Amino acid sequence: MTRVAAVGDIHLGAESHGLLRPAFETLPECADLLLLAGDLTRHGTPEEALVVAKEIEDLAVPVVAVLGNHDHHGGCPDAVTAVLEESGVQVLEGRSTVVTCGDTRVGIAGTKGFGGGFAGRCAGEFGEPVMKEFVRYSRRCADGLRAGLRELARAECDVRIALTHFSPVPDTLAGEPLEIYPFLGSYLLAEAIDDEGADLAVHGHAHSGTEHGMTSGGVQVRNVAQPVIGRAFHVYNLPAREANRSADHA
Repeated sequence: MTRVAAVGDIHLGAESHGLLRPAFETLPECADLLLLAGDLTRHGTPEEALVVAKEIEDLAVPVVAVLGNHDHHGGCPDAVTAVLEESGVQVLEGRSTVVTCGDTRVGIAGTKGFGGGFAGRCAGEFGEPVMKEFVRYSRRCADGLRAGLRELARAECDVRIALTHFSPVPDTLAGEPLEIYPFLGSYLLAEAIDDEGADLAVHGHAHSGTEHGMTSGGVQVRNVAQPVIGRAFHVYNLPAREANRSADHA
């Protein structure tokens, strides 16, 4: 059983020093790794990223993250990524990584993702160039997630996780205004997850959403935005792939 701690949308700023560190220091007692589902900063500045880095550096568990839209706001996501990676975080965008937790190989494929909506109510690549690029960008993000999950399948991991900021399903958006669903996620992410396979999908972004959801292919989805889970992180127990594949609360 692998214990996966996850949280997104922590939105740390200049005055947030030490806010989450006490909780994160308890991770070795209750979790084998920590996933950060984007929107780690407020405005996407390297200075804010340094605050995040101080909260998570030298933890006794691996930390894997994706960026969110807030982390892109400052126009320097590469600099934000560099600061986080200097503190030991693996930041994923269209790629995957494998971490070893005891005797278990845990694979994580990650992308920020993007919007566009969900089956039957989604944007299409038609009309103005800016609309086409909107959908194509979302598709590129989903293709990156698909490629990462495919790499993990070849790596024969015991557990596979899809980590995004935007949601792959509408289920976990319940509670948000219907009018903004197209800006909170995309069915293309769920297609990638179902096509390549995963044991759990984790995302953030939807502050007023719902924790539990599922793809049409049966992959469990969890919205771990901090306003949704109401704590520093939540822990999910994942058995190895040959066992029961449900994600149970710790």
